[in-house]
Amino acid sequence: MSLLSRLLVVVCTLAGIAALSLLGVWQVHRLHWKEGLLAQIDSRRHSPPEPLADVEQRYAASRDVDYFPVRLTGTFDHSGESYFYTTHDGQAGWDVFTPLKLEDGRTIFVDRGFVPMEMRDPATRKEGQVSGVQSVTGLARNPLSAKPNSFVPDNEAPKRTLYWRSLADMARIAGVDPATMLPFYVDAGPAPNPGGLPVGGTTLISLPNNHFGYAVTWFGLAVALAGVGGWFLFAPRSRSAGA
Repeated sequence: MSLLSRLLVVVCTLAGIAALSLLGVWQVHRLHWKEGLLAQIDSRRHSPPEPLADVEQRYAASRDVDYFPVRLTGTFDHSGESYFYTTHDGQAGWDVFTPLKLEDGRTIFVDRGFVPMEMRDPATRKEGQVSGVQSVTGLARNPLSAKPNSFVPDNEAPKRTLYWRSLADMARIAGVDPATMLPFYVDAGPAPNPGGLPVGGTTLISLPNNHFGYAVTWFGLAVALAGVGGWFLFAPRSRSAGA
């Protein structure tokens, strides 16, 4: 192998090792970030429920109330239901978002939980359409400002169908004045509803955390590349006959 070829192998090998190692280091940073986020979520959701006023103060200060337990009281307006397409225990269906009118006249949307596909019509689950003042305990959730990605379909407000949790679309469906609407929503807890539907407490909290495996992969590729580069540089070469 000529000197120029050796130099080219060295440069390419070192550049590749550097790039793969940087990717590995990035995944290690992501691992620490994800572990911290999971710990934060776990700490929040196991804290005592707070009055709605306290959660509002949190939101005003930080714009972040995700997974804080909250207590609230109001009256459900079932005529304003909207339906978020989802799955629960492997079954397709809907999360029922219902406006809860608070005593001060404002409205907060509550994800009351899951109903099977064929139980979307409120007439099929009349027992769960509770009336009068209700107390709700659940997890506060931050609002989404846009679709999570371009693959998610647009919401169909005329059909009351949601494919992403848009408070603006919920308000449009329910005829709620956005000026009187709280800027976050609540996932209802697992307390059973009359008739068993909707099924509350379905908040998805598990987040994928595969960064350790990704880091091992990138670092492993860097080691493998170093081995391949070393083989090209130092492995004995047989000379062809007559050379």
